Parts: sequence; structure tokens; C-alpha cells
Amino acid sequence: MSLDQESPATGTTPSPSTPALYPDSTASQWDDWRWHLRHSIKKLDTVERLLDIEFPKERREELKRTMDHFPMSITPYYFSLINRYDFENDPIFRQSVPDPAELHISRCDCTDPLAEDKDSPVEGLTHRYPDRVLFHVSNLCSMYCRHCTRKRKVGDVDSIPDKKNLLAGIEYIRNTPEVRDVLLSGGDPFLLSDELIDWLLGELSAIEHVEVIRIGTRTPVVLPQRITDDLVNILKKHHPLWINTHFNHPREITPRASRALAKLANAGIPLGNQSVLLAGVNDCPRIMKSLVQKLVMNRVRPYYLYQCDLSEGLSHFRTPVGKGIEIIENLIGHTSGFAVPTYVIDAPGGGGKIPVMPNYLISWSTNKVILRNYEGVISTYKEPDSYEPFFCNRNCDECHLQLPLAAADDDTQAIGISSLLADYEDTTTLTPETNERMERRDDA
Repeated sequence: MSLDQESPATGTTPSPSTPALYPDSTASQWDDWRWHLRHSIKKLDTVERLLDIEFPKERREELKRTMDHFPMSITPYYFSLINRYDFENDPIFRQSVPDPAELHISRCDCTDPLAEDKDSPVEGLTHRYPDRVLFHVSNLCSMYCRHCTRKRKVGDVDSIPDKKNLLAGIEYIRNTPEVRDVLLSGGDPFLLSDELIDWLLGELSAIEHVEVIRIGTRTPVVLPQRITDDLVNILKKHHPLWINTHFNHPREITPRASRALAKLANAGIPLGNQSVLLAGVNDCPRIMKSLVQKLVMNRVRPYYLYQCDLSEGLSHFRTPVGKGIEIIENLIGHTSGFAVPTYVIDAPGGGGKIPVMPNYLISWSTNKVILRNYEGVISTYKEPDSYEPFFCNRNCDECHLQLPLAAADDDTQAIGISSLLADYEDTTTLTPETNERMERRDDA
């Protein structure tokens, strides 16, 4: 058991400086993130030895076949959090140790469910939304999460893009002025060296139209030792910088993880969290409520709750969408509003994140809307009698609303539903490409 793990029986934190699973490690080694990477658990023999178990022969063969397809790599720190007395149901075990169910590829599973590669103008960069890009700066992770949506990249071959690849992405961003927001992802950007992180952030910060840089990392969860003072000092140089973490269960928020989060928050970096809804891990309103409340105690804003993607081998992790809505119903009104994440489905085929939330608008008429609250109390809201709509023709010089034109975005065009709502657009319908009625018109 680790210094960072609570005792299942007492809920108290044990005192040893190194975990019982690693009696030969020193305190300085346990604090060294590179030591954890060098001692990553990649063999079933090590899992059995550390848990003092022996898998049945048939199960062992199934696990080996699974690892041949989807490799295993677990940091000693994260492995030390497993409750050895009930490991099969342990949320840490389920997220890190292979499961033969991963070999079941359902008909709806996709290698690249979010079409990230199709929306890639240059290698390693995805440009899906108008004003922001996803920059894959590393395929290396400190742990291979069993629910990873990028199993096609992470876990098969460890590779770090060289500066040539990174420069191609930077050049695309530099030549695309509508990009104001760059999200660094992977893999895990914090598995890059301090020097490379500093260089990369410096290059992006020097681009005039880049207003904010975000980093997605799971190191505070699975390798909090990586959040060193040296790394934090580098990050502080490149504000405005945002960091999103990936905690899925309250057991992952250990004292050591809390210290890592505190370093980042004290450096003035806004922190968010993106959880994935996983069957057998966190598909419980009480677990998710505990998680979001512990997050905000650590100055981390719950950002997204993801429906599990349609990546290969994840069908055993996926829940009905109704389970996610049930969880949100049990958060809204039952805890602080800023502790409630947005429940989203990342649309297959590259459609982006679609919010899927409970419906609180029951009905509406010309003069009233009918609403319900979390208790089921139904209320009416009276619409204004004297609202005078005005026609917007995008002639901002004649508009009475006060907007600093120098700071206004003149180039953004209405897309999708916003184009149907805009007065200044002639678009009246959006028609799918496969609409048979329109195809008959073309043939006539």
C-alpha cells in the first residue's frame, strides 16, 4: 500500500514513505518520475507478483493475447493504489490492467472513431473547430489507459514526434490566423522533456493570433511526480496557459496527486478535468458526486463528462447514454453549479462534442416558458411584452450595441445551425448529402 492510498478498512493514510509493494525502493526513487517510467509494469508476471496472485491458465492466455494487441504499461505509483483485497472490482485495476473483453471488437467500433486523421491538414494536427486545433505532440504515455480513444496510436509503438514534425504543425498554426486556441495532446505532452516543452510553448506563444494554449495531461493522476518545480517554473513563463487533467474516480485523488495539483494552481494555471464515463468504474451518481467535489476542493473545475467513445475494444466500458443523464440529474441542484461537468458525446465521424443534458424546458408558448427544477418543481417564466427585435445585417458601424470593432472578429462566418438563425445569411435549410429527395431533383 502506498503513502498516497487510503486504507480500505479505516480510510486513513498509512505512514510509510514507500509502498509495501516496493519495499526495496527509496523515498527519493519514489519521488522521481523517471524512476517510475523505468520501472513501468509491462508483464503479467509482475502483476501477479505484486498482487500476490496467480491467474488461472486459461485467463492468463487470454490476457497475453490481449496484451499482444493492446500492450500494458502501468506506473508503480498508480499500481500501488490498487486494493489488493478486491482487485477485480478495483477502479484502478480496471483502468490499467488488460481485460480479455478488449479483444471483442463490436460492429460499431472504429480505429479512429472521431476522424482525427481525416481532419488533419498536416501530420499530428487536427483542425476540426473553426478557431482551435488539436496538436498531437507525443504518442508516449506514462500509462496505457485501457479505455484510451487513441489506441491506434498510443500503446502500439512509443514514438515522440521530432522537431521536424512539430515545426510542420507550428507552421500550419502560424499560417492559419483564425486559430486562436491550441490544445496540446498526445499521448501526454508532459512526457516530453522540460527543454522541449519550453521550446514548444515558446514557439506557440510567439504567434500573434494564438491567444491561449491548453495542455491535456494525465500525469497528475498516474504520475504526479512529473509535476516538478522545474516544470512548473517553465509553465509559468507561458501564460495564458490552461491544463486539463483526467481523473475518473475519487480514489485517484491522493495526497500526492493533490500536491501536484496545488503546484499547478499556485502557479496561476486554471485547471479543468475531463472524465470518461466507464462501466464498472464510475457509473454511479454517488461516485461521480464524490469525484467532482474532491476536484473542486483541489481547485480543479469539472469540465467534461465524456460518453465512452466507439474505439476498438471498449464496448465493455460503454454505458447507455441514460446513465450519464442520470448522473447529471444527481449533480445539478445537489452540488455546486461549478462542480457539474457538461456531459458530451464526441460524435463519431468527427462531428465534435455534442452536449447531452437533462431537459429542464418542458414547454413554451408566445408569452411563457414552462420550466422544471431538480426537485421536479414546475415554474413559469414570463417572456417580455416589449422586446423589439432588430434585423442584423452585419453592418456593425450602424449598430447601437457597443462593441469595440478593433477587437471584434469580422471574419467568422455562421456555420451550421447558427447560419439558420442569422438574419444576415440566406441559408434556410441544411440538407444531408445523402438526401434521396434532393438526389431525385438533381436527376430530373
